[in-house]
Amino acid sequence: MYRIFVHVPDGEPPADGWPVLYMTDGNAVIATAADALRAQAGYPKGTNVCKGMIVAIGYPTDDAYDPLRRSWDLGPPPGAEYPPFFENTPIVRTGGAEEFLDFLLRTLRPSLERHYPIDRTKQTLFGHSFGGLFALYALSQHPDAFRNWVAASPAIYWEDAIVRTCLDRMTEADWSKLTGRVLLSAGEYENDVPAPFEVGREDEEQRLSHRRKIRTVGLAEELAAEIVERTGRKDAASFELFAGENHMSVLPVAVNRAVQTAFDWAAGKSTT
Repeated sequence: MYRIFVHVPDGEPPADGWPVLYMTDGNAVIATAADALRAQAGYPKGTNVCKGMIVAIGYPTDDAYDPLRRSWDLGPPPGAEYPPFFENTPIVRTGGAEEFLDFLLRTLRPSLERHYPIDRTKQTLFGHSFGGLFALYALSQHPDAFRNWVAASPAIYWEDAIVRTCLDRMTEADWSKLTGRVLLSAGEYENDVPAPFEVGREDEEQRLSHRRKIRTVGLAEELAAEIVERTGRKDAASFELFAGENHMSVLPVAVNRAVQTAFDWAAGKSTT
């Protein structure tokens, strides 16, 4: 069972329906996304953000995350098993991303489209960390399912970089289905630079060593460049490094960038 957060703006929808931003980790992101949209959409000429719907997929908990369920839902197959997060709790399983993607595309989205006026040509998928991993996996399987793909701090390294294997299998015809943009990003302190609060700590080198190993920044940068090459479009992908942010503090910044991407007022005007 999922907890689905739906933000619908007031007022009349555009003639073609609302653009939609779909988000993973709904409990953690919906409030930030809705507030960012409300603050900017009232003045589109000054912010370049128009009104739209936000659909965030979460879980029936008051916590920001459900670590066990998101590990399964957001991890690309075939997946693996890991020790429990806590004593006397279930083992951690990954590999359920195809099932989660099927729910998103074949159950949730059609249901929403029956109840709300939605523009199917203006839809964006956002995910952070494991959510970013899922967004890239979804791109590899259905590159025409969304117009824009926003992967913040994606865990590309995960399980021998299985998502890269999936992306590398995409053909020229597959890449031609990507009509929008892939936005990859990470925080400055996800690189091999210590954050100010890490300097001098006894685990400073351990933290930096781990970041050098998983290469969140480097792998995302490389993927953005490769997508540009594969598609032949300079605007097909980009990478952005957010100054002063770490893996978790980057989330509100990345959410706002997703809002700006999904509800790009100028892009909407140019297609009407």
